[in-house]
Amino acid sequence: MRHESRIRLRNLLISLAVFVGLVFYASTYSVPVLRVSVMSEESPPVLRRKLKPLIDYLEKKIGMKIEFRPAHDGDTLVDALLDQKMDMVWLDGFYFIRAKARSNDQVIPLVQRAEDEQSQSVFVTTRADINALDDLKGKRFAFGAETSASGHLMPRSFLLAAYINPDTDMQPSYAASPDATVAAVASGRADAGVLGSASWQQLIEQGRVDPKAVHVFYTTPGYHDYNWTVRADMDFNLRQKLSDAFLALDRNNPTDKEILYLRRASKFIPSQTENYAAIEAAARRAGLLKGK
Repeated sequence: MRHESRIRLRNLLISLAVFVGLVFYASTYSVPVLRVSVMSEESPPVLRRKLKPLIDYLEKKIGMKIEFRPAHDGDTLVDALLDQKMDMVWLDGFYFIRAKARSNDQVIPLVQRAEDEQSQSVFVTTRADINALDDLKGKRFAFGAETSASGHLMPRSFLLAAYINPDTDMQPSYAASPDATVAAVASGRADAGVLGSASWQQLIEQGRVDPKAVHVFYTTPGYHDYNWTVRADMDFNLRQKLSDAFLALDRNNPTDKEILYLRRASKFIPSQTENYAAIEAAARRAGLLKGK
């Protein structure tokens, strides 16, 4: 009886040892995965479809599996990146600056679209008596989300530079999205509003705004906006492979052209933290960033 008990105990210990060994092997030698996500107002299925050609391309270039993980908003993306639940994320200028501040400068803007080097905001209205920024005094005005670089922070900065204080010289409100801003203007709930020029063009292309009814009366100077962001602790060789892959995309190549089209880019260019200094200054003036 004792002999049989010893045999059962020995078999149990052997099974346990094999199980622990398999778990250790799986954790040590599991296939590495690069987790990516993007800021966007589109649904996860649409994003997954649009990102698939880029993901397939990058997987071949870096020799790693890439997994798209949808995120609810910019704050969720920043949290996931800094908590090491994401490895590369597409952020607008404000959320890049927020990630930079929260991580004590431990994030890197890898690449940006060429278009993001000269991002602009457009001021729109239906009224014939609004033709310049100075005409906005006393008017009901629709910004985008408070954290939007193109829908609030940079337009606010340009208004202040024109000696117009949105909080005292206008009647400001905030819309959740660019199409909500345009809807407020089109319906007459706001006398004028502002949104990113890329969003404006997209709404026109989609037939969601009549540019004859709602028209642009002022376009801002250019500023830097979106980029692909990674943590500073990403392996240097992997970071270099990713950067090289983005920079190698060529719209004269049919396959690359589709990838660039789906990302609304003519090409990708190197980025750097200093590009977002204007957005950082605007965010601090608006009280959206604390500290240094």
